[in-house]
Amino acid sequence: MSGFLIFLLFLYIVWDLNYFIRCIFTLGYAQFFQKKRKVFEKTSVYSICTSQDVDIFIRHMNNARYMRELDFARFHFYSLTGIYGKIKSHGGGAVQGASNIRYRRTIPIFNPYKITTQLVWWDEKAIYIEQQFVTLDGFVRAVAISKQSITKVNVCELMKEFEGGNSRPEQPEELKVWLEAIELSSKKLRKDN
Repeated sequence: MSGFLIFLLFLYIVWDLNYFIRCIFTLGYAQFFQKKRKVFEKTSVYSICTSQDVDIFIRHMNNARYMRELDFARFHFYSLTGIYGKIKSHGGGAVQGASNIRYRRTIPIFNPYKITTQLVWWDEKAIYIEQQFVTLDGFVRAVAISKQSITKVNVCELMKEFEGGNSRPEQPEELKVWLEAIELSSKKLRKDN
C-alpha cells in the first residue's frame, strides 16, 4: 500500500494531475449533464479564484492562470457544440495557434467568475473564438481572442455542416487588426531566419 501511495505522490509531483482531473471533470460534466449548444451559441463555465490561482501577493489571479482557465472553457465549448467531434471525424485536429488577452481588472482571491466562449469568425485554416472572464456582478475582467488552427481540414467546408455555417459573419475589427499584427510578426521572423 505504501508503495502505491509513493507512486501516486511521484505522479502528482511529476505530472500536473490537477490539470488532467479538471479536464476529465469539465468534459464529463459537459457531455453528460449539459444541454448541447449550436456552434454559434455562447457557452459558459463557472469557477472561483482559489489559493492555487493567485500571484505572489496572494490577492488576485495570476496571469498564467487566466490562460489555463481558457483551456478548460475552450474544451467545454468544443464538447457542447460538437465542433471538435466534427473536426476529428474528418481526420483533423485543433491546436492553439495564437492568443491575445487584455486584462481589465483583477479577479480577487475567492471571487467566483464565469468564462464565456463564442465562435466569432473562421477562415480556411482556423476558427477564432472570443472568451471573457466575467465576475458575477457582470463586470468583464478580461477578454481573450484565440486562433484555433485546424489541421487537415478546410474549415470553410467544415462550417457548412453546421446550421448557419454557409456564410461567415463579418470579421470583427479587433480580430482583423490582431491578424494583421500576427502577419507582421511572421514576416519579421521569416526575414530573421
